[in-house]
Amino acid sequence: MPRTMSAPYALSSLSLAVALALSNPLFAQEHTSDEKAFDTLYVTAEAIASQALGASTITADDIEQHPPANDLSELIRTMPGVNLTGNTASGQYGNNRQIDLRGMGPENTLVLIDGRPVGSRNSVRMGRSGERNTRGDTNWVPAEAVERIEVLRGPAAARYGSGASGGVVNIITKQPSDTFSSSVNLYGRLPEDSAEGDTQRAGFVLTGPLLENLSFRLYGNVARTDADSLDVNADFASTPDATPPAGREGVRNRDINGLLRWDVNDANVIELEAGTSRQGNIYAGDRAVRVDGTELLTELANGGAETNRMYRNTASLTHRGNWGENTSRLTLGFEGTNNARLDEGLAGGPEGSISNDQDWSTSRLRNYRLDGEVNLPTQLAGNEHVWTVGFEHQDSRLEDAYAVQGAVNWGDSVPGIDSNNQDGKADAQTTAVFVEDNIYLGERWIVTPGVRLDHHSQFGNHVSPSLNTQFHATDTVTFKGGIARAFKAPNLYQANDNYLYYTRGNGCPFGYTGNSGGGCYVQGNSDLDPEISLNKEIGIEWADNGYHASLTYFHNDYDNRIQAGLDEVGRTVSDNGGVFQWQNASKAVVSGLEGNLRVPLIGDNGNTLSWNNNFTYMVENKNQQTGQPLSIVPEYTLNTSLDWWATADLSMLFKGTWYGKQTPPTRSISGAPQSGEELSVRGPYSVWGLSAQYYLTNDLRLGAGVENLFNERLYRENTGLGSGAATYNEPGRAYFMSLNMDF
Repeated sequence: MPRTMSAPYALSSLSLAVALALSNPLFAQEHTSDEKAFDTLYVTAEAIASQALGASTITADDIEQHPPANDLSELIRTMPGVNLTGNTASGQYGNNRQIDLRGMGPENTLVLIDGRPVGSRNSVRMGRSGERNTRGDTNWVPAEAVERIEVLRGPAAARYGSGASGGVVNIITKQPSDTFSSSVNLYGRLPEDSAEGDTQRAGFVLTGPLLENLSFRLYGNVARTDADSLDVNADFASTPDATPPAGREGVRNRDINGLLRWDVNDANVIELEAGTSRQGNIYAGDRAVRVDGTELLTELANGGAETNRMYRNTASLTHRGNWGENTSRLTLGFEGTNNARLDEGLAGGPEGSISNDQDWSTSRLRNYRLDGEVNLPTQLAGNEHVWTVGFEHQDSRLEDAYAVQGAVNWGDSVPGIDSNNQDGKADAQTTAVFVEDNIYLGERWIVTPGVRLDHHSQFGNHVSPSLNTQFHATDTVTFKGGIARAFKAPNLYQANDNYLYYTRGNGCPFGYTGNSGGGCYVQGNSDLDPEISLNKEIGIEWADNGYHASLTYFHNDYDNRIQAGLDEVGRTVSDNGGVFQWQNASKAVVSGLEGNLRVPLIGDNGNTLSWNNNFTYMVENKNQQTGQPLSIVPEYTLNTSLDWWATADLSMLFKGTWYGKQTPPTRSISGAPQSGEELSVRGPYSVWGLSAQYYLTNDLRLGAGVENLFNERLYRENTGLGSGAATYNEPGRAYFMSLNMDF
């Protein structure tokens, strides 16, 4: 028999859903057997959400089978409904793609670590295109420290508040255990093309008891992924002396995190956690817009320089209570991010280009959070109910003095802006309460109404109701559906009236005639409305003797999307240029299909050999007024794999992904029509991989594999939309090895 009995990650949530739906919810389990029973009871209410059709789970076993080179997004992207994209269709920072759930954009994907929001990317300035020069927030936990990753898409995610319109990615770390254990993991990845960056990393996890009722968990990680050489995209440089479009940025990681758990008694557990991480980039030559004659960028890229360093420090104190059939949690948390960068141009053509290699500026973001919830099983009118009642309060404070200096240094005065008092400070406080009721109507029907009320210190009250349901038509067939209203508050840059972007005359709206030498300005807007979406899904699921299949249709009506406005709202003091603002755009629609198929081939329920598939097909993803796409996403994505336990000690995985064509917008961010190569479509392509894991002993595991087996390579052909949809690199064939030692 194989050492693991878990279903492959593409469909593991489906089997969990069936098991939960057909069992008493008070005894549903998700945690590993060595965890305390207290934890198993506590997670019951959270586990109910994983029964939604738009839910997927990546387990620790799955990560062992397919280890990421560095960032967990490499695994998360293989879930249905998931892409890696920029936040807009601008093509800027094309290789810094982030998790995008159901085409709603990375800014509408909420990343959690152990249920707590991660906000470090919000310390990165948002440019006029709506893009941030960031790799996102999925690389703060090393792979070997992950117990599982839960991906929740669609209406069930609305409970999590602002930023979850697309969905939620919850990275759950390994917890303290009753017995002492430790593991060390070594990983190396070598591309076949020496111009592509290689990876080395080493990590450890320690867990066990300190005293009778005191246990701990400690993990650490050191990793380095080199940047791609400028030679990767050299064929697409505008001139022989110009810096080519950038390849993939490198990153240096340093992580350490510790957790102490005190089991006071059977009813009370207290957890204290603290961690610190450092991510330093290795520069690849990236910039927001294409500028020729960038000798400094070439020098920095060739020298492997760090041009930004992000430091993230976290601490939390949690109480968990077990009151008979009721459970509770109360958490006080802190997240502090210092985002230090070499100064970049803030205006016009030099925007996003490093101006010199000596001057650094630091953006500081502090998030203070208090939240909790109570889970209450009850009996009402002859039906079983599981209530979840909770609250959240978060205080966010941003200080980014450098980001507001561009217009002051290079531009004219703008009415209402005090150029001597632009300190770059902004803050927001949000308070929310929510309630959900999982109602079990007989043995086959579960209905989950819910409502969340948020109060934002700047944008007022917002109500997010939801209704999810599932009906077990037979023991093998289940119908599921849901509808929810979700929202996203403007970020601390968009809502800051003192935050100005200056085009220097090159980026005024297409056809604008008000520029007489003073350029155009885009100003923050404290009168913005939150983005609103109405998310709907409906589908069917079938599960029988190891076979699983599902099909889901989702449709999101998206309103008030925030973007840089194209309508003049004022003039400069000298009346030689126009002032524009961030504004709420017209309606948009995102819709598509998701599906799963698991076929057991050999062994009980396919434990020896199974064929696993999931797909996403995008029906619509566009602004309904302009017809422009919200982001550049594949028309379809199909993931397939054969998972084979050849012997009790040897497992093998053959996997592949097909990507459909990708179509760029027909207009630029300034509204100008695109032409020529700017309209180039990136055609369909596929990427395949082969890997194996072998247990040399019970405590020693060796892994190896080949990525992009058939060397299907794609290149970033320009900076921004000059390349059409060819905005990122698909790296070529690479080889990896891993070694895991348990003690």
